[in-house]
Amino acid sequence: MNFPNDLKYTKDHEWLRVESDGTALAGITDYAQGELGEIVFVDIPALGETIAKEEVFGTIEAVKTVSDMFMPVSGEVLEVNPALEDNPELINEDPYDAGWIIKIRPSNLSEADALLSADEYQQLIG
Repeated sequence: MNFPNDLKYTKDHEWLRVESDGTALAGITDYAQGELGEIVFVDIPALGETIAKEEVFGTIEAVKTVSDMFMPVSGEVLEVNPALEDNPELINEDPYDAGWIIKIRPSNLSEADALLSADEYQQLIG
């Protein structure tokens, strides 16, 4: 399994990458996509909304289940990855790059300091 060191992780299996312009990309971890299995649909009704840390921002549907996704930090959902509409399996194939799910403008970037490092996340999942 892959856990890039430049990302922060949540106990709910989301990741966060802060970009140089102060925005951030978020998605689900390699572990999460493996547990879900083949992803067939992503629903993000929160586009344009400001959502608090740990609140649900959308759902991800796999062949065997539907799962909520939780905001890694508080912020406004600026964009949903347009490639996922036709190719949700990108999350399975490349969860940290081509399979990013949302772009956000964090309202309090210091919340990211409370997230897990790659090593801490690996310990969490065993």
